[in-house]
Amino acid sequence: MSDLFIKNTVLENGQNADILIINGKIAEVSSSIEGISDDTPKIDADGWLASPPFIDSHFHLDATLSYGMPRINQSGTLLEGISLWGELKPTLKMDELIERADNLCRWSIAKGTLAIRSHVDVSGKDLLGVEAMLQVREKFKDFLDIQLVAFPQDGLFRSGCLDNLNKALDMGVDVVGGIPHFERTAAQGNESIKILCEIAEKRGLLVDMHCDESDDPFSRQIEHLTLETARLGLFERVAGSHLTSMHSMDNYYFSKLLPMMQEAKMGIIANPLINITLQGRHDTYPKRRGMTRVKEQINAGLRVAFGHDCVMDPWYPLGSHDMLEVASMALHVAHMTGQNEMKECFHAITQYPAQIMHLENYGLKKGCNGDLVILQATTPVEALRLKPARLFVIKKGQIISTEMPKSSKITIGEETYNVSFTQKDFSWYGTR
Repeated sequence: MSDLFIKNTVLENGQNADILIINGKIAEVSSSIEGISDDTPKIDADGWLASPPFIDSHFHLDATLSYGMPRINQSGTLLEGISLWGELKPTLKMDELIERADNLCRWSIAKGTLAIRSHVDVSGKDLLGVEAMLQVREKFKDFLDIQLVAFPQDGLFRSGCLDNLNKALDMGVDVVGGIPHFERTAAQGNESIKILCEIAEKRGLLVDMHCDESDDPFSRQIEHLTLETARLGLFERVAGSHLTSMHSMDNYYFSKLLPMMQEAKMGIIANPLINITLQGRHDTYPKRRGMTRVKEQINAGLRVAFGHDCVMDPWYPLGSHDMLEVASMALHVAHMTGQNEMKECFHAITQYPAQIMHLENYGLKKGCNGDLVILQATTPVEALRLKPARLFVIKKGQIISTEMPKSSKITIGEETYNVSFTQKDFSWYGTR
């Protein structure tokens, strides 16, 4: 932990601010902070945006950066990706798992993402992936908040991995995961939800289930997840990830389901890049968008977060772990281009996942952790538009990543212009 003084930044609400961090905590946020010691390290933010760090609430660190191993997903489908992962699992080596995850964590820091909830497969013959990810979590604990989910990738009953899942939790994995729609029957899927939620209730843990990741409008296990959440009193401790079948459900059924989700105080985690890539593969035209009903869920007051899910793995060939890219895709797919709607998409990679993950002392207020990102943008909406440079990434008052401002030099005749693509390019910026 350290002290740091950041002057001349702008907050999400448009107010200019100085930020003082002492002993790794935010001590003051004010329009002007005076009397700073000459010995205190300082940053001049030059009027750029300060944001809490980004959060990826749904990822798979054990599979990341394995694209092309053992071969490429030619169909682009979820099921071929699962099959490929099944082929790769027996060949995994501890040092390679750690090396790939380490690389991804460094990418994450550079992009200003300082918290990751990562699902780790417990459905194999061993817990090699769990052991590797626990080592990665320990290695990066002073730089990244990594929350691990015990994830039965091949189905709790289908792979018979209940013992492995409990062992993973005993080893220190944080969250109970599930994949009910991948069981052999819907009844088994519902039974897996019951068992897994009871484990979480007994252990006092959070729950995050891959749920209804399908184009099937009758994949409705989110309904059972809300039932078990309410029955066991797990309010605000349970998240449903993906929920893509909602894009195929009829409106009448969704109108029944939404109040049940509200009653259970369900967290929602959509994965825009991956959902729109994997879903709708069996459609000709019209093609479904493949993402859960984000706008309606937000309007209903549910906490909706976005995850990156995959970067260069059996399911997705692209990505750099940029959460602004994720949020930008979401607002396009969900038709959320109103000003407040775009701000909500920004919140879906900052404050809402922090709430779902129960992260403590998150934000840019006095008493919060001294964690933030200075972006080469003037507003959150501009950040979504540009996916700009992360000028400074700060963890507990320490600068852990820097990036040079991006600009282009344009020569037109005798005139030379520096172009940043931000509002600062306009002569009227700062006068309104």
